[in-house]
Formats: sequence, structure tokens, C-alpha cells
Amino acid sequence: MCIDRLAQKLAREHTLNDDEYLALLQNRTPELADRMAELARAAREPVYGTAVYTRGLIEISNICKNDCLYCGIRRSNGNVERYRLEPDVIVACAHQGYELGFRTIVLQGGEDGFYTDEVLAGIVERIVATCPDTAVTLSMGERSRTSYQRLFDAGATRYLLRHETATRAHYERLHPAQMSWDNRMRCLHDLRDIGYQVGAGFMVGAPYQTMEHLVTEMRFVEQFKPDMCGIGPFVPHHDTPFAHEPAGTLELTLFLLSMIRLIHPHVLLPATTALGTIDPRGREKGMLAGANVVMPNLSPVAVRKNYQLYDNKICMGEESAICRGCLARRMESVGHHLVVDRGDIKR
Repeated sequence: MCIDRLAQKLAREHTLNDDEYLALLQNRTPELADRMAELARAAREPVYGTAVYTRGLIEISNICKNDCLYCGIRRSNGNVERYRLEPDVIVACAHQGYELGFRTIVLQGGEDGFYTDEVLAGIVERIVATCPDTAVTLSMGERSRTSYQRLFDAGATRYLLRHETATRAHYERLHPAQMSWDNRMRCLHDLRDIGYQVGAGFMVGAPYQTMEHLVTEMRFVEQFKPDMCGIGPFVPHHDTPFAHEPAGTLELTLFLLSMIRLIHPHVLLPATTALGTIDPRGREKGMLAGANVVMPNLSPVAVRKNYQLYDNKICMGEESAICRGCLARRMESVGHHLVVDRGDIKR
């Protein structure tokens, strides 16, 4: 089996069979990774060119009812200094982001019961009313279909819900029994049915993950076709049951970014903060592997250190304007450029 021909087949047909996906993953070499990245850039550039879309991230609360085994803000971690941003503070952060050129605002948080449909819809409506031509994205976990519809009606048009793993048995090893893979998938399909642009995603190198699991991830991307697919390396947090597990690697994450771009050329593909955490130039390398989105932090500096899903997270003390300027220079260093744009998926 010629591995380079498999890479070319994926670029041409946007699909492989399971054995072919597995062969690509198992026969990775630096030369193959370079070839995959070259093909991924060639697939991306007719759609998006070298534009990099920014999403201004506001981490609105680190209070969460869930107890995911990998997450630093899991309910049972008593060492976290908990916080919750008031609606006025969230809207002020969004206004600051708008002035800096962000045209997508992402509200992300733990599953905090304070943010009822009424409270969250009110925040969304205020941002939509005062930040023209801005997309509001929510990343607030699992909710009911009725809740998702209410928030969509308020003006939120995108929702990010990482599925973490497309394999039910693997999901059950990463989450407490109270959480359900079936419900996570139900949420993703409800969001799609309502009309959201839907973001999914998974951890690379998560505990118990196998190459066969990653084949299933590629099949999920192929079949569900998320509008955005956020993947990043698993990075352990010291106050979780997985504290001593090895982190995911830069090499495998970059390879998977290229694979996803070849499967779904129109996908919005972030170079995640976790990628920048494990390598000082991780986000730049992500762009060269086929990514086209970055998510700078607009949260108040005083609370950033408390939203640590994993250890050593970057950009904990930068002011928003400094962070955007730094990112612009970083992207330019690899032939890309930040744009002032909502960054909708191009179909």
C-alpha cells in the first residue's frame, strides 16, 4: 500500500475506508506529515485563502455541575477559586472585543445553573443589539432542545459542543456515569436541526485513546460534517484523576488537523490554545497544517487564571489588545493574516 497515494486519495475523494485511515495514522513519518500539510493547505486556500478568523473568547464561569475526569474545573475539585461573571461584565467584554475588531464573540463556561435560558438569552440579545454584524457563539454544554431554540431565537447562531470522543465506550471511561454519550450526540443533532452552525471536537491523546478510536473520529467528521471542529492535545490537570497521564503530542495533533481539512475542506478549524500550550509555536504550526481559526481571550485578566481546564494554559495575563496584536504578528510570520470578519463557514 503506497501511503503517499492514500494521502492523495484523501485529498481527492475526501474519504477513505477504515483500513486506509488506520494505515495513514500508523505509518506517520515527518515526510508524510509534511505532505499531508501541503495537501491540507492546498485544500484550504481556494476556500479561505490565508485568512485567519478570530473568535473573541469570554470565559463566563468556572462553576460546573459535571465531574469529567480530565477537566480542571470539575465539580469535585475543591482547589479551584470559583467565579461567575455578571451579565454587565460579559457585555462590556464583548464591546471591548468589538472595538478591537472581533466579529465573533464566544461565551464559554462550565454548566453553571445561574445561566438560565432567560439570563443567557438576555445577554445574547444585548450583544446582538449593540455589536453590529457580530456572530454570537455559545459554548455552554448540554442543554435541552427547548433551551437551544430559545437561545437561537435570542440571536445566538453558533454553538460549540466538543463531543470529546466519537466512541461510546471510550466516552464512558472519561466521564462519570451520570453523563451520557447518547445525550451528547442528541445535543449535537438538535443544534444542527435548529439551524446553528455547529462546532464539535475531540481530545488528541486522551487517556485510553487508540488509533482505532481516531479512525472513528475521522468517520464522525466525514458523516456529521461539523461547521467547526476543535481538536487539541489532551493536557493533564494536576487536580484530576488523570493528573499523571501523558499529554497528547504536537505531531499527532498536527497530522489530524491535516486529515480533517482533507476530509472536510470547508470546515472552520482552530489552532487551539492547548496547541500553543504544548509548543511555543503550536498555533503557527497549526496554520501550516491546515487550520484557519484562533480564539484569543477577552475574559477579564483577574479571572483568567481560574479557568484552567488543564495545566500551564497560555495567555493568562495578557490584555486583549496586546493578545490580538501578538497573534497578528505570529500569523504573519507563517504567511497568514488576521481578518476582521464574522468568519462564517463557506459552503
